[in-house]
Amino acid sequence: MARHTSGPAGGPAPVDPLAWLAGHASDRQAAGLRRRLRPRPAPAADPGDGAPGAVRVDLAGNDYLGLGRHPAVVEGAARALRTWGTGSTGSRLVTGSTTLHSELEDALAEHVGFAAALVFSSGYTANLGCLTALAGPGDLIVSDALNHASIVDACRLSRARVVITPHADVAAVGAALAAGGWRRAIVVTESVFSADGDAAPLAELHAAARAHGALLVVDEAHGLGVVGPAGRGALAAAGLAGAPDVVATVTLSKALAGLGGAVLGTEALRDHLVDTARSFIFDTGLAPANVGAALAALTEVRTRPHLPAAVRARARQLAELTGAPSPAGAVVSVLIGEPQPAFEAAATCLAHGVAVGCFRPPTVPAGTSRLRLAARADLTDADLDLVTSAFAAAGVLAQSGAHSMTVPGR
Repeated sequence: MARHTSGPAGGPAPVDPLAWLAGHASDRQAAGLRRRLRPRPAPAADPGDGAPGAVRVDLAGNDYLGLGRHPAVVEGAARALRTWGTGSTGSRLVTGSTTLHSELEDALAEHVGFAAALVFSSGYTANLGCLTALAGPGDLIVSDALNHASIVDACRLSRARVVITPHADVAAVGAALAAGGWRRAIVVTESVFSADGDAAPLAELHAAARAHGALLVVDEAHGLGVVGPAGRGALAAAGLAGAPDVVATVTLSKALAGLGGAVLGTEALRDHLVDTARSFIFDTGLAPANVGAALAALTEVRTRPHLPAAVRARARQLAELTGAPSPAGAVVSVLIGEPQPAFEAAATCLAHGVAVGCFRPPTVPAGTSRLRLAARADLTDADLDLVTSAFAAAGVLAQSGAHSMTVPGR
């Protein structure tokens, strides 16, 4: 119990209820787990003009197709900004829905292969809204052990019973469903996993779910725009897009280079989410500029079909350079082990002008700290030369260390 001493006016002295934070920060520092914000400056007109340590090649962000500064995408955002203003002005059920939102939903549904889509303010809120609206007490959610934090949080908030199965273990999923005792059941997985970069066995998971009358929910955050025919996603590649017992969630902040998320499924599902998804009902709608940017980026994906193949080819090059496992999409995971060596390797890369992701616990399990590399379709051969030098300095360059792959569309 906190003890009070006399204050200046004779009353109890104030006790700092957050004093414990200093000890926790010290413990995280000692474990190599302290995180700090590092605001990035505006990009230089010539990336080679930057100061020492300036980012010349970005392998940390998720702009997989290199569309974040594409003139057509920037103009799509600017046009929406000029037309609709800076914000959506309210929740989507009040004033936050525009005709532009409807246009994006129609375009997403058509591209990914579902009957309907509903746009949320982020991929995180899309996952929260989807799972909490579809499951509750008496229901079962079977979730892969490596699913994203947004899925983990959605499972917790749903108040359903949650079974965490080993990564990509279809037999364990089937066993969890076969155990029974549930009213409705959902199997949830990422299509391409955000930290490891490997692919879920979607066809097998769907078969297991269908055998027990369960719904399959697939987070396509790292599949949309990268995997499948014309970047339609891993569900399209598996022939599952639009199946009545499959739901997809997507983010607009990665291959589509903006902000926002969406849930895709049947018209009945969309109606249900509008009625019941709390992260949709009580959240301000996605700003029109973000909607306009996503629409323009989706147009680029649909009219430049070489882009998904290009980013996958660059990802394979990065994997070859580092000796990492062959990736399913744009994410390449270079396992280091302990947090401090991973942090130091990332810092060395940055000192050589290459930004890479550094994933440490709790983002990844203990003992699996890593560099997370995000390939980009617009990487040049000169970029790869710089990346090779940075990886060599950081000690993560594989013995072969060469890059001779032909990139589609270049």
